[in-house]
Amino acid sequence: MAEFHKIAKTGDLTPGEVNVYEVEGHRVALCNVGGEFHAIEDVCTHDAGSLDQGELIGSQIKCPRHGAKFDVTTGKALTLPAVKPVPKHEVKVEDDDIYVALSEAKVSPTMGRRRRRG
Repeated sequence: MAEFHKIAKTGDLTPGEVNVYEVEGHRVALCNVGGEFHAIEDVCTHDAGSLDQGELIGSQIKCPRHGAKFDVTTGKALTLPAVKPVPKHEVKVEDDDIYVALSEAKVSPTMGRRRRRG
């Protein structure tokens, strides 16, 4: 069973807002989508850039570097240049505390990068 970590209060994020929290060495982007909280790894699977500075519109976050979009409710990559999903973490809310359990999915630091031929 996954271990849950208390990371925030429900009042810390307004709808449409993203905050990043450090959980066991992972940068976790907590997103408020219409009052529901979703957590993803704070990394674009295209080039390992941070997603937290991207724009969150509805349930989609756009990577500020190259424009890839991800669904924060599933982690699914929605647009190129990203093709791999971002790890989605389990969230639970108790009273006004938000807890996250890390997914076992990992993002390779070279995920999405092409090898150059010598």
